[in-house]
Amino acid sequence: MTELLAPAGGQEALIAAVQNGADAVYMGFGDFNARRNARNFSAEDFAAAVRYCHLRGVKVYLTLNTLLSDRELPALAETARQASDFGVDAILVQDLGVWKALRQVIPDVPLHASTQQSVHTLSGVQMTSELGFTRAVLARELSRGDIAAIAEKAPIEIETFVHGALCMCYSGQCEMSALIGGRSGNRGLCAQPCRLPYGFRGKADGYPLSLKDMNLAPYVGEMAELGVACLKLEGRMKRPEYVAAIVGIYARLLREKRQPTAEEQRQLTDAFSRSGFTDGYYLEKRGKAMFGTRPENARWPEEWFSELRAAYEKEDMRTVSVRFACSIRENAPMELFAVDETGHEARVLGAVPEAARSRALTAEEVEARLLKTGGTVFRVSDCRVELDDGLAVSASALNALRRDALSALEEARCAMPPRRVFPLPKVQKGKNGDFSPRFTVSIARKEQLSPALIDEGVDVLYFPVELIDSLDLAPYLEKTEFCAVLPRIYRTKDEASLVSLLKKCEQKGVRSAAIGNLGHLALVHETALTPRGDFGLNVFNSLSLEALRDLGLSSATLSPELRREQLRDLNKSLPCEAIVYGRLPLMITENCIIAANLGCKFGASRCDAPTSESRCEQTVELTDRKGETFPVLRVYGCRNEIQNGKTLYLTPKDYRGLGLRYARLRFTTESSEECVRVLRAYHGREDYAPADFTRGLFLRGVE
Repeated sequence: MTELLAPAGGQEALIAAVQNGADAVYMGFGDFNARRNARNFSAEDFAAAVRYCHLRGVKVYLTLNTLLSDRELPALAETARQASDFGVDAILVQDLGVWKALRQVIPDVPLHASTQQSVHTLSGVQMTSELGFTRAVLARELSRGDIAAIAEKAPIEIETFVHGALCMCYSGQCEMSALIGGRSGNRGLCAQPCRLPYGFRGKADGYPLSLKDMNLAPYVGEMAELGVACLKLEGRMKRPEYVAAIVGIYARLLREKRQPTAEEQRQLTDAFSRSGFTDGYYLEKRGKAMFGTRPENARWPEEWFSELRAAYEKEDMRTVSVRFACSIRENAPMELFAVDETGHEARVLGAVPEAARSRALTAEEVEARLLKTGGTVFRVSDCRVELDDGLAVSASALNALRRDALSALEEARCAMPPRRVFPLPKVQKGKNGDFSPRFTVSIARKEQLSPALIDEGVDVLYFPVELIDSLDLAPYLEKTEFCAVLPRIYRTKDEASLVSLLKKCEQKGVRSAAIGNLGHLALVHETALTPRGDFGLNVFNSLSLEALRDLGLSSATLSPELRREQLRDLNKSLPCEAIVYGRLPLMITENCIIAANLGCKFGASRCDAPTSESRCEQTVELTDRKGETFPVLRVYGCRNEIQNGKTLYLTPKDYRGLGLRYARLRFTTESSEECVRVLRAYHGREDYAPADFTRGLFLRGVE
């Protein structure tokens, strides 16, 4: 049976979800989850919530799916130990350092790979399986075909979102909130900048980054048939009544194996929508129709919500079926055996019955007394009574027998599984040498590679793997190492062609490949190329470096969200690289906002073969309400990468002495001449600073 997973941003939402038919809930407590602004739960409340759910046959998943610093890891370990003690069924994880910490501290608790890991291919799912994850939450952007291709061969459970808000950027790859406002989506504090006005041609006159909410209610049966183990509803920041509404409808659809009625679709819209809903990603119908906003004067359906609230507040919508077998024999204690719908059992003894002085007890009277389970979660579906003749038992004794049986059954349902717990090994503080990092360069276009650039001194040059056929590397192979950059986002069907491109790179003398997603490892392992960790891996702590080292990576690019002191103090068990110059990527989007807003001459089907006549090859800029402009670049698969409006510019004084082995200059919109000039400046051969630059998060960090 496909699991229905509901959001629980607080106690009332938890009750709403459970009472309306959720099979599992996901929730957070503490500061280590991707919805830190939700009410979440205290440790005491979380323990009570787990018991509440388990008593009713509902699983509980804890969200620890954010990036954590070294200083936060001990507190994480304590949170994890508490969660294990409380009996949490699984923990959602983004950060590989958190994964490593949890495997050390609570090795018996199942882990799920959060959608923040950007898992979107079969190779990615297979890698999470190798790491010991028991479930992978797929990216929201996948189509039915993508999901089917993964679910068919996945070695672990697959979970997909089916309803709720859509981020414009792939989860786990968004830096917009962090770089613009210091509130990191990767650390659970996204300020939702994609919901603000933007535009083109210098005017912020629309909402080209605001997607409608997802609604896949018509396809829940189909997704179950595809092999999806769990359907996930988004909404930890929304009202409990909203949770009640959507959970109730989706639970009925799964239970009754049918599509939603027109009335149910209307109710989903009334509960919450942004200009209606979209199923565009699932049906591979990307474009303008997927975008929408929530009107400022939109109102909640208070009358309907009041009805929903009144229903779930009674807490009698979710009961547990139990069967009783009662034995009342002469000169022996009464015995009551109880078994629930999932096989939990309880057997209790009561008082010894007396001989009847007037009227003897009947089996019907015993049954009537045992059926009175009001005030509990249980309801008796079958009651069998074996009673000797001529006996008398008081009503209070029968009531006590029933209470004891149900209490014992409750304890059986809520029993904590045996689990090991270990201390977290102390994370060592890094010891940094006085060496200066060597310069690496990444290019976005073939024109940016030139003899003059290489002659200035490039230790490693990163280039998009799809450019390999257009690059002549032979003249430069003795002067620099070339590293092919795999696309952060691709599809399972693309894997064969990407491996082919990697092999071409190998033939042309390329020595390494940049890994920006766990799924890349399988592709690189089909070649002799050395894997290097790219920024898409979100390396934020020392344990992440250890994890990547153990996976065979030769180096790792650190998260641009780390501030100077955090970079300095990392225990660099792997050679580390940081981006010190360039426009940082804010978003990578499945929807082409260029085509959706400015048009595409060739149509989406032709965009994989760009030409000079296509807008994709021109500089397109997105403008925000403050007049800041953000270049939008086409990347692999007709996707967009939105670059920061300001150029990151760190001086040698900033990044030396931090233990970095490499310092990367990231070229995106620069001309070939500008690339050479910037590299000369970093080598100290020319005075240069961008006209409009930022220190990024290097000095201030993120919340």
